[in-house]
Amino acid sequence: MKNIITVQNLTFAYGSINVPALKDLNLVIGEGEYIAIIGPNGCGKTTLIRHLNALLLPSAGEVKVDDLSTRDSNSLLEIRRRVGMVFQNPDNQIVGMSVEEDVAFGPGNLGLPAGEVRRRVDQALETVGLSGLQTRPPHSLSGGQKQLLALAGLLAMDPKIIVLDEPTSSLDPTGKKTVLALLKKLQCQGIGIIHITHSMDEAALADRVLVMDRGELIADGRPGDILSRVEWLKSLGLAPPHITELMWQLQQQGELVSTDSFTIDDAVNEITALLTQLRANYCMPRKADGHV
Repeated sequence: MKNIITVQNLTFAYGSINVPALKDLNLVIGEGEYIAIIGPNGCGKTTLIRHLNALLLPSAGEVKVDDLSTRDSNSLLEIRRRVGMVFQNPDNQIVGMSVEEDVAFGPGNLGLPAGEVRRRVDQALETVGLSGLQTRPPHSLSGGQKQLLALAGLLAMDPKIIVLDEPTSSLDPTGKKTVLALLKKLQCQGIGIIHITHSMDEAALADRVLVMDRGELIADGRPGDILSRVEWLKSLGLAPPHITELMWQLQQQGELVSTDSFTIDDAVNEITALLTQLRANYCMPRKADGHV
């Protein structure tokens, strides 16, 4: 797997604040990875991702995108084309008077031919499911549709990685499901996803979970290794995935189930196996002397 982003000894402090928001952080992100970043409020998640496309520059250390340093002002346009960002509030990055005008803004500023801009706009809108809404004013869209529009604008720039800062936090269940399904679809197309979330159920969808606390990266691993640590997550003020907590509660009662379960299907399979074993033990025939 080719490395796209390399973070080396990254330290960052805001203004005259003595305590840095990021402390000597090291991280490598590969091509096509789906990464979830979790951690308590104020731990530095947003500060970190704003360094990945040079919205912030390190106080010390270095961030590179495809070997391009974010400190090099001549590389900023290319870095931001390769690493696109979706903010928590999509209204903050919608600039067009219509859906298609907004999506065309990025590739148009790249100086691409009109035909290529048109192709990218149509393809991006089809990918996110907004085809047919080209002439709609963005303010008339739902919250979920605005997030899809923000994603379409990035896709038209042909990024390698899309970074998202709690993109589903203000969406209803249908909007959340739509956005999350699209993120998995984009990953299948080879686009890397870096997703800040407070939902451990959303984090479970990733290939890799990063945990931050007080400006430091304190854990990095598979969802099964990170999210199954129920008591540790709670000590950080994080709520484990609902299914995982259910299985953990069963463990506390002495039942032999795994906390490496994140979906309803996982839980059903585990509990069905448990009940089958309990039933078999209860119904086991006994000999005349009362022994099995």
